[in-house]
Amino acid sequence: MANHSAGESLEDRNKWRVLALYEALNGRDADRVQQLLAPDIEWWFHGPPEHQHMMRMLTGADDDTAAEFRFFPERVAAFGSTVVAEGTGPGAATSWVHAWTVSPDGIITQVREYFNTSVTVTRVAADSPPKPSVSPKDSPRPTHCLPVWQSRGRKSFPGLVLAI
Repeated sequence: MANHSAGESLEDRNKWRVLALYEALNGRDADRVQQLLAPDIEWWFHGPPEHQHMMRMLTGADDDTAAEFRFFPERVAAFGSTVVAEGTGPGAATSWVHAWTVSPDGIITQVREYFNTSVTVTRVAADSPPKPSVSPKDSPRPTHCLPVWQSRGRKSFPGLVLAI
């Protein structure tokens, strides 16, 4: 799964790194996980506390539920340094979304984990470039959010927007 070519894009490289992480996590390959993750990875969680499977895997606090849980991404998309992956738990009773941040050197530095939450990813963009005669700091540029990805979570899930 982790095979890739030298001519790949940054986004492709980041997707391969995240997919390699899922492969290592599901195989319980602690050495490979440590190679892919920053030692001080930043982790955010939104969802029911009993679904903190990733935290239990990453900290070694595997309980019976986390030991059985596997993350199999069904959709993966990259937007610069951010890689978004979505999947479902056993029997599709739960759904999850992970938003990973990959550093320029290919190390995963952050994960935002959402369980049973509808997630919309938006890219913040300026409406227009600043006028050459006006300093950018003197004239704030209006911005807008462009939706670039939407999870397939159920409509009954609470929703949130992740701006990148």
